[in-house]
Amino acid sequence: MSTDPRPPWTHQPGAESLETVMGRNALVRWPATPEPATLLFILSHGVGLSAEAMKPLAERLAAEYPQAAVVSVNAPRPYEGPTSGRAGYQWFSPQGLDEALRKERVAAALPDFIAVVRWLTARFAVPWQHTALFGFSQGAIMSLEAVQEEPHLAGRVVALSGRHATAPEHAPEDTTVHLLHGMTDRVVPPGPAIDAAERLVALGGDVTADILPGIGHELHPKLIAKAVEQLRTFIPKKVWRQAMAEAPVLPRQASSTELGGGTRRTACDSDEEG
Repeated sequence: MSTDPRPPWTHQPGAESLETVMGRNALVRWPATPEPATLLFILSHGVGLSAEAMKPLAERLAAEYPQAAVVSVNAPRPYEGPTSGRAGYQWFSPQGLDEALRKERVAAALPDFIAVVRWLTARFAVPWQHTALFGFSQGAIMSLEAVQEEPHLAGRVVALSGRHATAPEHAPEDTTVHLLHGMTDRVVPPGPAIDAAERLVALGGDVTADILPGIGHELHPKLIAKAVEQLRTFIPKKVWRQAMAEAPVLPRQASSTELGGGTRRTACDSDEEG
């Protein structure tokens, strides 16, 4: 019998519901089948937006991965700026932001962000290896820094139009990082993402970087399509390591070329070979 004191979330397969996650609203798109989710995708919006803003990505992920739970979470703080009449939220304040303040404010916001991820993985009983963090803009910053700060938080991070708050000093262990950006983004230019990708590769990390032309600071359908493509086709290093470790070593005889005899003729050579 479950001892979880929290009330159960009731839902229909494939439905979307509004739930409460650690005191904030979250849009949950449930797996298309009655079975428990085997994948968990956690979506974090940009500054001044809300969970609703991530719907195009959530819908695409749900269509591609019917066995996944897709959760788009509101940031914890009201947005400090105009919201066009809608309720907007922020992970950290953008007011007077510079490099030093970004690093400081992200560090202050990380414990809550990481706690939400851990809460959701426990709630859905999905292991961290099968959890992916998707973030746009400020949500991408939080997702990238979370896996730098917390080992084994998620198997993948998909950062759209975002960047690290500070240059990574290590590569997250067994976490694949996908950086996706618009080439004409003027809000968060792609330069820092490119620099971070090169740095992570040098540190032995598992990373891809895609900069798409003609796209600004937006959750563009082409960025979403590229994100799905990377999820579908990129094979993480840990999978290769596991496959190589489990592959049987087959006995074989060395060829004459490997033994250094590739240029010598023997009595078995045919004269017709020239």
